[in-house]
Amino acid sequence: MTDQAHQNSYPLRQGFALLLLGSVMVLLLIRGAYLHVVEGDFLQGEGDARYLRNIEIGATRGMIVDRNGEPLAISTPVDSVWINPKKLSRSGAEWQALGQLLQVDVEKALKGRMGRGFVYLRRQIDPDLGRRVMALNITGVHLQREYKRYYPTGEVSAHLVGFTNVDDQGQEGMELVYDEWLRGEHGEKQIIRDLHGRIVEDVKSIRQPLPGENLTLTIDKRLQYLAYRELKAAIQHHDALAGSAVLMDAKTGEVLALVNQPAFNPNNRAELRGNLYRNRAVTDLLEPGSILKPFTVAAALESGAVNKDIMIDTRPGYLRVGTHTVKDFRNYGVVDLTKLIQKSSNVGAAKLAQATEPEALWQVLSDVGFGELPGTGFPGERAGQLPHYTDWNEARRVTLSYGYGLSASPLQIAQSYTALANNGVLVPARFVHQESLPGRAHQAAFSADVAHQVRTMMERVVEVGGTGQKGAVAGYRVAAKTGTVRKVGAAGYMEDRYVALYAGLAPASDPRLVMVVVVDEPQGDEYYGGAVAAPVFSAVMAGALRLLNIAPDNISVESLHQAAQGVH
Repeated sequence: MTDQAHQNSYPLRQGFALLLLGSVMVLLLIRGAYLHVVEGDFLQGEGDARYLRNIEIGATRGMIVDRNGEPLAISTPVDSVWINPKKLSRSGAEWQALGQLLQVDVEKALKGRMGRGFVYLRRQIDPDLGRRVMALNITGVHLQREYKRYYPTGEVSAHLVGFTNVDDQGQEGMELVYDEWLRGEHGEKQIIRDLHGRIVEDVKSIRQPLPGENLTLTIDKRLQYLAYRELKAAIQHHDALAGSAVLMDAKTGEVLALVNQPAFNPNNRAELRGNLYRNRAVTDLLEPGSILKPFTVAAALESGAVNKDIMIDTRPGYLRVGTHTVKDFRNYGVVDLTKLIQKSSNVGAAKLAQATEPEALWQVLSDVGFGELPGTGFPGERAGQLPHYTDWNEARRVTLSYGYGLSASPLQIAQSYTALANNGVLVPARFVHQESLPGRAHQAAFSADVAHQVRTMMERVVEVGGTGQKGAVAGYRVAAKTGTVRKVGAAGYMEDRYVALYAGLAPASDPRLVMVVVVDEPQGDEYYGGAVAAPVFSAVMAGALRLLNIAPDNISVESLHQAAQGVH
């Protein structure tokens, strides 16, 4: 090409280059305008999504406390480690360091989850350990603030308080019943994350978290521990299968202590098995046996079938009713109502039932709560069974008189004894303490005069010659009743398996406390309620009367000496 031709082509190339450059600039301007005007909101959102985040702020679960404000369940701040597998560093050394610190196999935890954006690596660790995790500075590893439930009294109050799961949701007990009340409302805030997903700035608070409300239970931690200690010792001493104890305020129906064995520690989730955390005092049913006899006597007196001076011939120590034979421990001869209760005569109770209209007996038992839910709202609460009197035959009529042929929970039995303490009026049990909430009083099951007469008869049970002497409390008059019930097996009542019971109230002159103790299948020669359950009653009742500053009503030189010697 000649120099002249080269010079002529230069302006053409220059113009083409300028045209191309101008076209590119125009296209860029058009694209920029399009992105800004048409897709501006979308792109802004995408950018914010990579850096701006709205995250949840956990709400503290309300405390559960005893009647004196002592904590039974509290929430403590903890951290949970989570990872974004899509952004997680692939460094084997970093994975190993993280796994050793958290005692987790990181590779195993991520198997099959690498396509996810969120995977928990370990929940609820100590905040100090969380800080050490973040000090590793591993891309894709994050912390989330949570709250972990802690139970200061451990297994002492576990059956009543219950527990939460790892997400702080109530699973059993009062934690479940009042879950909505306790859990509060989570908050929300907007934050900025860096390229590694770490929070670098709090932008604004969107909604403040609202902590859960506290819940005050009726139990007294001091009495709860006392009942727990004494029941556990008795279960171990008698190699028993299980047991329960319920202590109630006779005036208000408030449950001051409720314990079961075997127990569990709610702070150790490895122990959370159904057979351990079942609240036997509320959910398990048993035949009450002879502790029902005071109500048989009350029904006979209230209906006018007998008077307080009646004498009953229990000779020769047994009574045939159709094909059924009622037996006493021995032949008690001719007895009055006081001796019937003191010696726990089945024959005497059966003859009282025969003299009382079935409807009258059924009505008293129904009015003191048998066959009805206690109404505490506790999960799994059961009503037991009380057959209607129209379905009774003669054998059922007499067996009911001494506590067979019906069923009730230990809580129901304790509740029924409030009628004996409150001049014939039942005071339903409750677990939540509210100063302004009165007890839900029922119509009187029997008169105040009958209640007083029966209580006086029951005082002889703890005196010399009674079946429950080991339930006596120095310095106080105690009205009580023992029970020893054969358990039912596949072939009927078993000869070698028993439930030992003891129910009573104190001070008998003006009852303030009611208590029931149940020991399931005590082993050895001592299996009677008066031998196995009575000492638990005595120890707990003595401690409760003292801790609650309830004045003695049986001061004598002998009782003062016993108190000084620590004899109950």
